[in-house]
Amino acid sequence: MKLLRLWCCILMAAACTLHGQVMAQTAFPSKPLRIVVPFGAGGVADLTARVVAQKLSEGLGQAVVIENKPGAGGIVAAETVAKADPDGHTLLLMSNGTAVSAGLFKSLPFDPRKDFAPVSLIGQFDMAILVPEASPHKTLADLLAWARAHPGKLNLGTINIGSTQNLAAELFRSQAQLDAQVVPYNGTPAVINALRGGQVDAAVEILGPVKTQIQAKAVRALAVMGDTLHADLLGTVLVSSQPGLSNFQVSSWNALAVPVKTPVAVVARLNLEVQKVLNQAEVKKRLAEWSVHAKHSSPEQLGRLLDAEISRWGDVIQRAGIPKQ
Repeated sequence: MKLLRLWCCILMAAACTLHGQVMAQTAFPSKPLRIVVPFGAGGVADLTARVVAQKLSEGLGQAVVIENKPGAGGIVAAETVAKADPDGHTLLLMSNGTAVSAGLFKSLPFDPRKDFAPVSLIGQFDMAILVPEASPHKTLADLLAWARAHPGKLNLGTINIGSTQNLAAELFRSQAQLDAQVVPYNGTPAVINALRGGQVDAAVEILGPVKTQIQAKAVRALAVMGDTLHADLLGTVLVSSQPGLSNFQVSSWNALAVPVKTPVAVVARLNLEVQKVLNQAEVKKRLAEWSVHAKHSSPEQLGRLLDAEISRWGDVIQRAGIPKQ
């Protein structure tokens, strides 16, 4: 009889524990959420996060606020989320920079793969190869032909060393087998000024921030580095359309992740709500205004993307001889 009572107590305790876990999961979210963004306010990534946050709050029934923590290669933002309570209320806006950091820094206060649970992609945005409007290179084929006929003469402008744009230019130079220089500048305005002033022959930049320059006919887009052409960019081609570059495909991206020990049920709820948001026509239209393709994924797909990006950019950093910071 005593043994029977003991087993009954054990089973009741287990049932109470399970019930408590279920109630905790079904109660999510129980307070406002925050998305920690490793960029300053006003950029494409920040604006994308704000659109998604607004709609997420409607689906989750709680406020979703943006917390900007720029600088240090995204380390501060990522560390903040890695050390947050794993309850789903603190999310990280991941980007190419998260993958790049694994190969760019000697050490990190977090592991990009082991300390985060992927939730979903939220968007991909294209990068373009730009030339001044008055450039003699009217097509990407022209630019490539000139560069190969004049070894060591081509200068490609990008933002700072180790940025996605900088590494994309290094990858383009390598795969196109060009004897060329990648010249880093401190920010997009400096790149555009150098391009318009003739200090560089071409530049690699995210398309959204330079759309106004293209529309004003200050610069011209020769090619897009991703897999989608833009109807409003007449005359552009995909880099992959050129001989020897059929496997070239580079797009920048943003995604959401949470601390690694976040309950699976909470991750699944967040993934479902993100999917609902990104399927809304209004959201797709808003993001498209910044040349962002709304795109969701499963947590597993995002994990595989992050693995592939860490490997790819690590190789690019090593081949380019970029010293670890």
